[in-house]
Amino acid sequence: MLSSTFGYEKNKVIHALRYHFISRREIKLLLILVNVFAILSAVLYALKKVHPLAFLVSSLLWFILMITFWYLLPRAIYKREKTFKDQFTASVDAAGFGIKNDRGSRVWAWNEFSEWMESPHFFHLYFNSRSFFLVPKDAFEGDDVHEARKIIAASVKKA
Repeated sequence: MLSSTFGYEKNKVIHALRYHFISRREIKLLLILVNVFAILSAVLYALKKVHPLAFLVSSLLWFILMITFWYLLPRAIYKREKTFKDQFTASVDAAGFGIKNDRGSRVWAWNEFSEWMESPHFFHLYFNSRSFFLVPKDAFEGDDVHEARKIIAASVKKA
């Protein structure tokens, strides 16, 4: 069993939340459609087929989406969630994943997680498409991060 104590660093959590948003299928599709619309409107504007307003609207839409998914949503979630201000002790073993802090503890069997994803600083353990738990990689010392990755990969399907 691997056990570690950890807290969350704001910048790393915000970065992980960005990964979460950008990895969602519906957001990827939305970003692709907005980019295609922006490129198409730029080409049509260059060919004098549409008014500058179409190009301006597509550019504005792209900027609003990027600001929302890259800055506003991650910061709003970080500010709202008390979880990111707590200290935890986590345990990872073949049976499941557990956490505890001064207010209580909880253990989840691996089959309670629908999928997992890895970002540069975290393991994202998903209960469903919108609910997940972030486990910092730097909570594990030395080769324990590789061992944790092996256990998670063997127990939960990769996103």
